[in-house]
Amino acid sequence: MYTAEPVSTQSPPGPGDPPGLRPLVRSRLARARSSLRRSAPALGVYAAVRAAGLLFLTAYAWYSGAHPRTLLGTSWDARWYLRIAQYGYGTVIPSGTQHAVIYNDLAFFPLYPMTVRAVHAVLPIGLVNVALLVAWAAAGLTAWAVYLIGERLYGHRVGMALVLLYGLLPHAIIQTMAYTEPVLTALSAWALYAVLTKRWIAAGTLAALAGCARPNGCAVAAAVIAGVLVDAWRKRKAGRRWFEPRAWAGALIAPLGWLGYVLWVGLETGDLKGYFTVQAGWGSRYDFGWSALRYFKHLLTHPSYFTYYVAAFIVAGFVILFVLCVTDRIPVALLVYSAVLLLIGIGGAGFFQCKPRFLMPAFPVLIPAALALARARPRTAAVAVVSLAGFSFCYGTYLLTVSPLAL
Repeated sequence: MYTAEPVSTQSPPGPGDPPGLRPLVRSRLARARSSLRRSAPALGVYAAVRAAGLLFLTAYAWYSGAHPRTLLGTSWDARWYLRIAQYGYGTVIPSGTQHAVIYNDLAFFPLYPMTVRAVHAVLPIGLVNVALLVAWAAAGLTAWAVYLIGERLYGHRVGMALVLLYGLLPHAIIQTMAYTEPVLTALSAWALYAVLTKRWIAAGTLAALAGCARPNGCAVAAAVIAGVLVDAWRKRKAGRRWFEPRAWAGALIAPLGWLGYVLWVGLETGDLKGYFTVQAGWGSRYDFGWSALRYFKHLLTHPSYFTYYVAAFIVAGFVILFVLCVTDRIPVALLVYSAVLLLIGIGGAGFFQCKPRFLMPAFPVLIPAALALARARPRTAAVAVVSLAGFSFCYGTYLLTVSPLAL
């Protein structure tokens, strides 16, 4: 359980401090230090597996004549984020093919590139280096929150296993790239932890920030709202006062980031549906999963790129794990969050090979696998971890150095 350490000494408030402010800050700092100490082994394990993956990538990159920083910091969508960070919005590029595809940078949500721009203003070490630094810091914050969620629900061993599995996903190399997924997942994980600990204003604020990070950041707002509704229903069922102003305020704050950016794009384009028009210009639309089902059928009857087969395997695995989460009755907020991510990731048409990346923030679906790993015999667990690590490192390197498809 999440408990605060006792604070033995308290300094008197300063002349400009409201009464009780400094003890409150000291108490929160003590709780943060306590949670960080408990999470330190999980953070060490996560850092070790991701560092091993980066070393594997670096070795092959040097062997093939590529630079690892270039692969991590400027591949595919990372170039768009860097351009937004440097110049702001306004880039529109026709595809140059017979298809009506127009690449408009308004498709990219602003939180990550604007954070990179702000950090670069005070830490001028190069835009690519800053972009990677922000992503890596977010990845560390994600591991911290993921461990705390696993520990709170099922104990230390499951928390460790959950972080390990998240760091060894087949496409985990994206967690150390200049992409928005690390930032979104960090905000999502801490928002979910705030819901579990009933810190409603923090949950709503983090959800609003997550909504500024990626289109599927709306899943975090849905999770916060679901958490508030479930908490109110349980209190009413128990005959307690169910209307808690802070909880409902958090629920109102949660979707503001996502709605704000979508409305801003609508104003910029002169069309309230402008954001979805921009996405359609990229060839991305929502068809409730029909294109994904057709692609599964295509893969069964026609040869295709290796990446597509791995993507199909990962999508199927996430669906199975989500069903197990339902049967295991994990908290409703985590279920809603994962369900919305699955609906968006699988239901969208186009970019089939990118679906594992879209699903990566849905770390709660790994809980059944984490429970199994934590309960397994040491030898069985070791074989499973080594196998996952080998595939994760090799596949991540393949994605960035061999595969011709976008991530």
